[in-house]
Amino acid sequence: MGYLNIHTHCAEQKESVLSVQSLSLTDNVFLTIPKTKPISVGLHPWYAKLVQLEGYLKYLNVVARQENIKMIGECGLDALRGEHMEDQITILKAQIQLAEELNKPLILHCVKAFAELIALKEEMRVKVPMIIHGFNKNLILGEQLLAKGFLLSFGAGVLKDNSGAARLVQETDNFFLETDDSELPIEEIYAHVANLKNCSVEVLKARIFGDWKKLMETYG
Repeated sequence: MGYLNIHTHCAEQKESVLSVQSLSLTDNVFLTIPKTKPISVGLHPWYAKLVQLEGYLKYLNVVARQENIKMIGECGLDALRGEHMEDQITILKAQIQLAEELNKPLILHCVKAFAELIALKEEMRVKVPMIIHGFNKNLILGEQLLAKGFLLSFGAGVLKDNSGAARLVQETDNFFLETDDSELPIEEIYAHVANLKNCSVEVLKARIFGDWKKLMETYG
């Protein structure tokens, strides 16, 4: 059983790791999307501009239909960086609508805008999975998000003792693991989480990979 790295910005693919590389059309609206490995593609809230949304969406609507595009994103909301929140919400809504149309999960970036994200999920009655990547907030917020139907992915932050991520992985089996932009090998993250869960790495890999397979059988 291999490792799943659900969110990485690294293009490298290891034989023992299924890595979903995240690409943003805001880096290059005419970005060439690889067709031979798992990809997520979307409009990152740090860089997406409302005035360019129409152009972005035309291209995203085309490339997101590739079979190897497993998720839409990373997209999301960030109260500290990017366009005004109202504009970010408009941009995110458009990507949610596309994800719903294509029946593909969303991989989400969220900073200090969880209330807005929850409200948007409820307002739009989003049916596709909404995965918040790199979650490392407090336990109460994590439990609230899980109760609202979000999925969580943890990265290098889970290695910090008593972090929200470390506490959450001990409370639930409903999560994925990732490296994001960290150089830390995904194997080290799995090993640490397995220790927190008091289980073997193989058991953890099987559970996460099984959840991913079920997700892809229904969505993506």
